[in-house]
Amino acid sequence: MSRTWGCVVQVAAAVVAATLFGYAAPTLRAAVQPEAESVRAVLDRYCVTCHNQRLRTADLALDTMDPALVGDHPAAWEQVVRKLRTGAMPPAGRPRPEPAAYAAVASTLETALDRVASADPNPGRTTVHRLNRREYANAVRDLLALEVDTTALLPADNADLGFDNMADILSVSPALLDRYIFAARRISRLAVGDPGIEPTTETYVLPSMRFQDRRMSEDLPFGSRGGIAIRHNFPLDGEYDVRIRLRRQLYDYVRGLQNRQKLEVRLDGERVAEFTIGGAPGTPPPRTFAGAVLGDRAWEEYALHADDHLEVRIAARAGPRVLGVSFVQGRSERDGVLQPRATGKVLAIAERWSSTSEAPEAAVDQVGIAGPFDAAGPGETPSRERVLTCRPAGAAEEAPCAREILSTLARRAWRRPVTGRDLDTLLGFYEAGHHDGGFEAGIRRSLESILVDPEFLFRVEREPAGAPPGTVHPVSDLELASRLSFFLWSSIPDDELLDAAAAGRLRDPEVLEAQVRRMLADPRAHALVDGFALQWLALGTLPSVVPTPELYPEWDDNLRESFRRETELFVADQIRGNQSVLDLVRADHTFVDERLAEHYGIPNVYGSRFRRVTFDDGVRGGLLGQGSILTVTSYPTRTSPVLRGHWLLEHLLGAPPPPPAPRRAGPAGPRRGRPARVGARAARAAP
Repeated sequence: MSRTWGCVVQVAAAVVAATLFGYAAPTLRAAVQPEAESVRAVLDRYCVTCHNQRLRTADLALDTMDPALVGDHPAAWEQVVRKLRTGAMPPAGRPRPEPAAYAAVASTLETALDRVASADPNPGRTTVHRLNRREYANAVRDLLALEVDTTALLPADNADLGFDNMADILSVSPALLDRYIFAARRISRLAVGDPGIEPTTETYVLPSMRFQDRRMSEDLPFGSRGGIAIRHNFPLDGEYDVRIRLRRQLYDYVRGLQNRQKLEVRLDGERVAEFTIGGAPGTPPPRTFAGAVLGDRAWEEYALHADDHLEVRIAARAGPRVLGVSFVQGRSERDGVLQPRATGKVLAIAERWSSTSEAPEAAVDQVGIAGPFDAAGPGETPSRERVLTCRPAGAAEEAPCAREILSTLARRAWRRPVTGRDLDTLLGFYEAGHHDGGFEAGIRRSLESILVDPEFLFRVEREPAGAPPGTVHPVSDLELASRLSFFLWSSIPDDELLDAAAAGRLRDPEVLEAQVRRMLADPRAHALVDGFALQWLALGTLPSVVPTPELYPEWDDNLRESFRRETELFVADQIRGNQSVLDLVRADHTFVDERLAEHYGIPNVYGSRFRRVTFDDGVRGGLLGQGSILTVTSYPTRTSPVLRGHWLLEHLLGAPPPPPAPRRAGPAGPRRGRPARVGARAARAAP
């Protein structure tokens, strides 16, 4: 393993040269290596005792294998190298060689295996690779400057070993193809604009365990409390209805009405509406109130319908906008003994069972955005600017403009230069759409066909023309460009990478390294964290983990989100800062906000913004001290050294433990296994 992330790039380039172009990878071994006879002597002294033709321990006979001919049994020698590098063999209690002998033998075998692989490379064959949901969304974003929610458009992808981008498991079904057609139709209408679009409602629901006692987002104003910041794409210039529903308790009463509070609605930071709730006159019922018998009917009526008036119609321009809904932060303390901040189960119980006098402050449950109404047209959006690279002034200019637009879109979407036959097909779709609704309708129809084309949905690496079947050949520059972009960005190549590939310059090692470094410096390289690092660390299960509330009453969704965000920022900082990979476990710093700092016991951290903090205790720091890792490697009721040890071996060391040995079968009948032995002891103890 290389010492720095920068060296990872160099190693990757070497691997590309060896496996894709057929070049010999530069050696990373020591210059002086012992001869095969020395390897033979070490194996005969420490290994052959068990691994011989007679015993065949682990089905391995080293006495009949020649270290000078590792190409005869490459898989077996790879296993030998793995055991030597981890120090797993010889087993504990048996004589062992010196550490220098371990390293020397392993290096000799590795060098020999590298030479065999270089002389007769076998990189394998890639299968047809479908874009997963994350790659599809990123591709649409980079192609059309449009953010889409693929969780609502496409079904979930299969995953294997925690990763959802493995070609062998990304299957295709007729139902999935139907969803791709539906998604293409919707995306094309959002990207180009469709004046005939019907009003729809999108609802944004906040998690029930997310507590809203502080500023919730950087997109909400200072001095705000709770609520949500929604990045919503408004399809047309027009009017939209915003409907807010507040959180309720068990009997459907709006909670937190004991004090008067102000609720603001902001569009791109500008306040467009303000409501007042709470503080209504009347006698609130006791905490156990479940009806109107002991309380005030007027209060009950108000508590059931306190949020009925939280609706406003706003005028919005088309395109992505930030809609913020939040309360104005009030500063007050109750009389009496100061109580600690309630979180987790304590606050959940208060929300569910209490009426209003003892409940926490009001909170937003969900926000619905309906529209457009009285639409004024598609407006000017980033996606229209990206798609409509030209605007025809008359009928004579429409066909040439359509050809320019479609050739540009198809080249980016299909990751290759576009042929005349490709354009003729797309222009056929354009003409059909143009006949029904004009120039932009034709562009929408053609865009639909681009988004459902196999060239967009699949990554296919074809055999070169005239290549004998089964022979090794280098991938083309365009295929290499797709490999790079989907690895580093989880998205399609940009124009600069495509231009280098189309010119045949990407196979130049200097050009290749320059492109990799440029792409790593791009913000889109954060996909390495989302698409690789978090899946590598097995944090996909974090959203579903719920520690036992009785033992961990402080657990809530805010803490869960802070755990995840801490790991994201930490790994991204390691990559950006070109740090040693060893710092993943030995770093003396992390990133926290106020909620996480309270959980860790770190003083003087305030607000929802994450900032870097350094530890000087020599204990905390690195991945192994982060709450996200500790949570997914525990049971709901307790920690688990077994789970954590397995996670450490599999995800950090790359040496997963073997499966447990099969349980030896006992005698037939009911008296076998552990219950039989327990029963036998009880029988002997009976009088």
